Amino acid sequence: MASAEHSIAQSRAKPPARPRRAAALISGGLDSMLAARVMQEQGIEVEGVNFYTGFCVEGHTHAIRKRDRATPKRNNALWVAEQLGIPLHIIDVSSEYKDIVLNPKHGYGQHLNPCLDCKIFMVDRTRVWGLMDDGRFDFIVTGEVVGQRPKSQRADAMPVIATESGADDRLLRPLSAHHLSPTLPEREGWVDRDRLYGFHGRNRKPQMELAARFGLTDYAQPAGGCCFLTNEVYSAKLADLWQARGERDYELDDIVLLKVGRHLRPRPHFKLIIGREEGENRFLRGYAKRFASLHTTSHEGPLTLIDGEADDADLHLAARIVARYSQGRDAERVTVQVSHRDGRVDEYAVRPLSPTEVPRDWTVGARLA
Repeated sequence: MASAEHSIAQSRAKPPARPRRAAALISGGLDSMLAARVMQEQGIEVEGVNFYTGFCVEGHTHAIRKRDRATPKRNNALWVAEQLGIPLHIIDVSSEYKDIVLNPKHGYGQHLNPCLDCKIFMVDRTRVWGLMDDGRFDFIVTGEVVGQRPKSQRADAMPVIATESGADDRLLRPLSAHHLSPTLPEREGWVDRDRLYGFHGRNRKPQMELAARFGLTDYAQPAGGCCFLTNEVYSAKLADLWQARGERDYELDDIVLLKVGRHLRPRPHFKLIIGREEGENRFLRGYAKRFASLHTTSHEGPLTLIDGEADDADLHLAARIVARYSQGRDAERVTVQVSHRDGRVDEYAVRPLSPTEVPRDWTVGARLA
């Protein structure tokens, strides 16, 4: 009887251990989806974390162009969370992320993508949010695969991310664990290392086979990319913005506008942002008070913003360019209205430029294409 009472007292003093919990970085791609799923298979409670930087491909620009709306779009991070049945915390880091873009300690990738600094930043923010400040998570999970990306997923870069983020051995990469040293969750027996994986390199076939085993058939196209900074043309537009303004800086509106329209720089001191269809025209109208704008009045045509300072000769040239992209491109004269930021309105009757009069290097990014 005494023994039974002692046992009851012990059970009251030591409540059952709670399930281990992991915060999983969810980009919306296949790898992060699988990493979270592998943890669920081992009884780990998983919650997703997704960071909004301003450079995400899956932004509101999906809904602007008619041709983009033809294919149903979704936020893949939310979709992954729904498929896995986990909460997803979307955190806006666009302001503090600016320093990562402007001053990456580890430099850029092929374009203006600070991939290694970006991964360190995101793991660090997850650590501060979920481990240090809140304490409700025991470790962090990512879908990184050794050798998959040349900047941030090299074998020698993996320890750098763990150390500089402050996550240290609480950072687990389930898909490549067998190529890495055992982490705290493995050593403590929270997860079974034998049930983790040894994926390596850029071949996505093993991940796709694992997804099939888990019954996951609907996921984002592997290696599709989720950041505009990995795009050559977008990076060229951002570099052009910095050069034209004489400083490496940007506002959120700047980087959103780089995603929209045809960007032409006919002169070093001004650029034209030309709507390519009605959806983009409507979007650009929202910026008509911040920029001088042009639109054709005699023919259907694009709304165009002028980024920079333009004199009368510049405006005449800009009007001829806008006429070139209107339905009056073959007309003798096209009337173009210029609306200034101070409310003044001017009108130009111009001959549209011919295709040969629009040099290829006016298109921002064409020099690098």
